[in-house]
Amino acid sequence: MAEREAPAGAMDDVDAVTRAVLTASRLLVAVSARSLAEVEERVTLPQFRMLVVLSTRGATKLVALADLLQVAPSTAMRMVDRLIAAGLADRQANPDNRRETLLRLTDEGRRTVADVTTRRRAEIATIVERLAPAQRMALIEALTAFNEAGGEPPAPAADDTVPHPLGWAVDAPAARDA
Repeated sequence: MAEREAPAGAMDDVDAVTRAVLTASRLLVAVSARSLAEVEERVTLPQFRMLVVLSTRGATKLVALADLLQVAPSTAMRMVDRLIAAGLADRQANPDNRRETLLRLTDEGRRTVADVTTRRRAEIATIVERLAPAQRMALIEALTAFNEAGGEPPAPAADDTVPHPLGWAVDAPAARDA
């Protein structure tokens, strides 16, 4: 694929970069939607976000989960109820405080997160393979800088033993203590 030259002045043009990122975000949303296609009758995108948070955090209190997802606790509870009905999550008593309930993934919930993440990674890899090596390096540099500016840690490598499916970062101990 031929490398494109940046238009004159684009190096300092915040609007040009913003438009390019918005376009890329549309592509990534489309990839995300396609990766959920096989489970979309059971799981919506917001519910999948909840599954990912539970996958990366482990057993979590409802209030902490709602905070992590930036939704009201009542909204989080409705989402949890749907995931429990679908067999993807369950409730358990907190072993440290029996008055509290923790939410966690079932084995089916973990499989769902892993399957969707695998499909997403494969589709992104297919797109990246179409880029020339120099474009890949430039993309790594640009996206690394963009992610750092946004405060987002890097996603795990494909061979990491503990997956962090979407790269979402939240302080796990704080999430459990909230």
